[in-house]
This record gives sequence, structure tokens and C-alpha cells, in this order.
Amino acid sequence: MNEWLIRKKVFRFLVLFFLLISIYLYFSRTMLVVFFVMGFSLLGYAKITVKTLKFIGIAVVSILVLYAYLFSVKLDRNAKGAEAFLYKIKIAPEEIFKSKIDRNNHKELWDHWRGYEAKRAIYLMEENPTSYFIGTGFGSLVNLKFQAPVGGEGGMKYISRLHNGYIFVLYKTGILGLLLYFVFLTSLYMKIYRFNTNNSNQILVNRLISSIGLFYIFTTLIISGIYIPRDAVVFVLGGLLSFNTLKSNTKM
Repeated sequence: MNEWLIRKKVFRFLVLFFLLISIYLYFSRTMLVVFFVMGFSLLGYAKITVKTLKFIGIAVVSILVLYAYLFSVKLDRNAKGAEAFLYKIKIAPEEIFKSKIDRNNHKELWDHWRGYEAKRAIYLMEENPTSYFIGTGFGSLVNLKFQAPVGGEGGMKYISRLHNGYIFVLYKTGILGLLLYFVFLTSLYMKIYRFNTNNSNQILVNRLISSIGLFYIFTTLIISGIYIPRDAVVFVLGGLLSFNTLKSNTKM
């Protein structure tokens, strides 16, 4: 029993250690939030209880205080270091949701690129209302309406993938596909509620699966979630789900 407890603690330490290394090597707003989301989920706080609701309340108040401060000071967009990072945090909400911009103003365009992509996809769907139900197909492209200086020499006018993964799934597969995607992510998160209290290994595996579900729920909004190219997390998820399948088959 003592050996198992030691292995469990070592495993948790290694998971948090590699998360910290990832944040250090690729420091960004996304990685910072992912660290907290997955860290607290691994500790079991993703399960909704009175304790976690109190924590969520404190987190919300803290975020509101932070944004009240950020909007009370002037931050330079071209600054370096901590100021540049705070500027990115400040514009994060409108970067995703603000879409009414002057695309000839490159500063404004890049600060709200995610919102602009999503706006173009929704506009194209409005031209063909049936696409809201069945999508436009996985091979369809989004017309940016101008030659964006991305993707190498010459730029790109048509793109396949959007940063906002929810709009991406809606555009490609319609409402039905989006609902199925929600069901899939929700089923991953709900693993934290399904475990045998006599099997600690299963508890840990389910917490990891639930953590990854929360990870994709968050990252789908900003970096395409499970659809991001070269995603390594999906292989970890596949291994964990395979472990669950093998355990179920063994019981049978």
C-alpha cells in the first residue's frame, strides 16, 4: 500500500513537472490557464462540490479585479516582457469575440484575428442557411475576403481551419456536428464522477481523462482544441481510454 502511494505521488509530481516545463518552453496565456485547469482537475477539484463552487467564486472575483486593474492602466502593445503579456491578457476577451474591425489596420486585425475568422465563417453560412444544420463539409474553405499576409509568400485568401474550434465544427458539420462534439467533451469531463472508490488507479485515470476534457473545452475556443495540428494530448487521451476499455474487458 505504501509503495502504491509513493508511486501515485511520484506520478502526480511528474505530470505537474512536465506541465511546468511546457509552460516555461512555450509560455503563453493558453498554457498558463491549462496549467491551472489541469492541475486542479488532477487534484479532484473539477468535480462540482460546495468547495469547488467557493473556489470558482474566488477565481471569478480575482479575474474581475485583475481586469479592473488592466483597464485602469495604459499598456503598450509593443512592449516587452511582463507588460506585453499583460496587454495580451487585457485584449484576450475581445480578441475572441470582437469581429467588427478595419482589416486594413493590421494592428487591429491581428489583435482580433480570431474574431474576424469566426465572423467570416458565420457570414458565409448566412448565405446558405441549410449549412447551419448540415455544415459546409470538411473540404470547405473560409473566404477571408482579402489576401491575408499569412501562410508564407503571397499570403492566403482561403483558410481551412479556424482558431475558434466551436465555429470551425459548426461551419464544417453544422449544429448536429457541434452537438456531438459537445457530447464527446462532456463525456470526457464526466469521467470524474464515474469511478470505483476501491480502485485508486481507476480514479487517477478518470481524473486525467476529465482533465483532458476540460483542457479541450477551453482550448477549442482559442486554438481549435482537438483539431489543432500536431496535437500530442490526443495520443495521451487515446491511451487512457484504451486503459479503461481493457479494464472493462478484463472484468467481463
